[in-house]
Amino acid sequence: MSIPQNTNPAETFAELTKSDPKVTSLFDSHFSKPASADRVNAAKAGLEKNGFKVHVVNTRADAFEAVKNLIPAGASINNAHSTTLEEIGFITYIKGDTPWKNIHGTIVQEKDPEKQADIRRTLGSTVDYYLTSVASVTETGHLAHGDLSGSKVGPVAFAAGKVIVVAGSNKIVKDEQEAWKRQKEHALPLESARVRIAYGLPQSNITHYEYIRTSSPFNANRIQVILVNEALGY
Repeated sequence: MSIPQNTNPAETFAELTKSDPKVTSLFDSHFSKPASADRVNAAKAGLEKNGFKVHVVNTRADAFEAVKNLIPAGASINNAHSTTLEEIGFITYIKGDTPWKNIHGTIVQEKDPEKQADIRRTLGSTVDYYLTSVASVTETGHLAHGDLSGSKVGPVAFAAGKVIVVAGSNKIVKDEQEAWKRQKEHALPLESARVRIAYGLPQSNITHYEYIRTSSPFNANRIQVILVNEALGY
């Protein structure tokens, strides 16, 4: 099964740890390794206990197909920046002809900064399906991610109709304490390396940190999690 190619290979974990001396020490981090089957099963059970819908797949190609199959034709979609979604080929895919209305394309086409921010805040937050990854999935069934701008906090927490989270098993951690440790000591330095390439900024920052313990009791299965038995993203 072939998937579209990632058009930002320089921003992957493997390449960042080669090209940026500030993160080369993270190459062998245990946070970068795929989790064991037992830990994947524990995370799946924890997420399901907390009301999330979970799909476990083996490869990035399987993850690509799983995301495609979860979104009905005609739905509006948007995505947070996600190296994981890039690595499974989904960002490349939605730049082409798809059965969905890609609001992210509408956002980036607007060149006026104020108008673009307004579209991102309104249309971009209230799509039918919001696609993202997270920095951590705990074995206790929680999701955690940091964000500089805050643009994905609102859609994930409430505004989007449904949320699809794609996470490699390297994102699995023991608990809330380790989730924060992974965010601060692993994901943040690597995201800082990425923004040095993408935006010419010296570093990123954890301006917002969202920790989701359970699904909403008012909207069952709103957040669906695709766990991939590979290392993806950072």
